[in-house]
Amino acid sequence: MEIRDVTLGERIAEGRGLRGLTQDRLAHAADLSRTAIAKIESGTRRVSALELVAIAQALNFRLDWFTNASPPAMVSHRNLSEPGAPSPSIDLALEMLVRDVEFVASQIQRSRPAPPSPLDAPAHAQQADDVAATARGLLGLPADEPVHDLQHLVASLGLLAFSLDLGQEGADAATILLPDGGVSLINGDRSVGRRRLALAHELCHYLVADDYRIDWQVAVANDADTREAAFDRFARALLLPGTGLESTWRDHRGEGLRLAAVLTGSRFQVDMTTLARRLRELDLIGSEESTAIRAVRTTKGDIVEWGLHVPHDLEPPALPIAYQQDVLRLYERELISEDRALDLLYGAYGDDDLPPLAPGKISEI
Repeated sequence: MEIRDVTLGERIAEGRGLRGLTQDRLAHAADLSRTAIAKIESGTRRVSALELVAIAQALNFRLDWFTNASPPAMVSHRNLSEPGAPSPSIDLALEMLVRDVEFVASQIQRSRPAPPSPLDAPAHAQQADDVAATARGLLGLPADEPVHDLQHLVASLGLLAFSLDLGQEGADAATILLPDGGVSLINGDRSVGRRRLALAHELCHYLVADDYRIDWQVAVANDADTREAAFDRFARALLLPGTGLESTWRDHRGEGLRLAAVLTGSRFQVDMTTLARRLRELDLIGSEESTAIRAVRTTKGDIVEWGLHVPHDLEPPALPIAYQQDVLRLYERELISEDRALDLLYGAYGDDDLPPLAPGKISEI
């Protein structure tokens, strides 16, 4: 993604637009005049190294952002947005992840899992269930068993899934297709059930080779004929396979609706809303039971009494194991500094968590 025809000034203007800042606001934040910003962006004035650092800090971008073009799929998506509108935080966070993933991959000679051949996008409920069954086969899962550690499983298909806390106002998830795989970013602010459902939804986008997608709210589409509703159905079918869910539900139904919901939800590690919707679409419950299940909350007493597993999937910051290993290798080989390693690890490691190095000079990349 080296810059060709894009000048540094144009890149600064693009970054300002993505942050939703006027030239006046950027000038004030970077301690420059508006005239200086205007001339820098137009290419009629050069920008010094110190000025570029100040601009980068004001826009909250790393310096390398200004010297490397954004992924084409992201550029196309942004061009469809209203002029002057700030880019969603998940869009910018995913771009930084892509840069880091590609940087690390360029330094490590590791063969990545090849992505599978693209599947046809599901258009209705039955197709969604069929594609989910195909996906379970690709992931090496039995047809009726729960899905454990989805983040690790999708990595086997070339999809690197990250979870970072993007706040309550951030989108649920986003995914971008790369030449040799893909990267998904899940909003770690969400509950564990919603995080797992979001990643399952993003897996569908990846498997059908959608080049770039931001999902503001997973599992809210109501029209069963819409594409996103079919992707939501795929996600539920992946996490709650029909035969396995039906068998488990019938095993526990005699113990009362609430306890059956608690035990079934725990087995498949889904939230009650997802469980209720899947049971309803499989005609295993009626509308009144669906409403009742949505109101169920698993208590500490339930966990202790029934020995339930409390999942922590995608608890932020959550990084793919292979990515962590590659960053640590770069650090151990003294190809990156401690600060750079910690930056690439997004707060998942502290100073004392990195492996010890033999005395010597570290060459910074």
